[in-house]
Amino acid sequence: MKNKNYMKLEFVSKSTNEAFARVVVAAFASQLDPTIEEISDIKTAVSEAVTNSIIHGYENIEGMVTIESRIVDNEIEIIIKDEGKGIDDLEKALEPFYTSKPELERSGMGFTVMETFMDKLEVVSEPGKGTKVRMIKKFKSLPNKE
Repeated sequence: MKNKNYMKLEFVSKSTNEAFARVVVAAFASQLDPTIEEISDIKTAVSEAVTNSIIHGYENIEGMVTIESRIVDNEIEIIIKDEGKGIDDLEKALEPFYTSKPELERSGMGFTVMETFMDKLEVVSEPGKGTKVRMIKKFKSLPNKE
């Protein structure tokens, strides 16, 4: 194992923090010497997951969103958790174009976007307890850094 690192970030579920979270994870991933496209993929996936936590998980109440990220060799694992209301029908929520908030003009493509831009996506949710999104992205090149 040449490359190993870990970080954890917690912030209040305000939509203004979504951009901050996206940039922090992208900066952490930069040690893997990613392409611009790989960084863009990570930013987009993190943005979708954080937005889901804020809009769907907490709705109009404040709560905490936690991001944990781990780098091992040439891959990054990103876990985004909330302790919000959870997802009642996860199978339905994972379907493209499904949205529980059509009045907000949401496209319902959040999970599909995450799945498209990352190599692996796992979603675990329990109604009343929150949601955990785990994403993994593998990088083509492995930096020669310790």
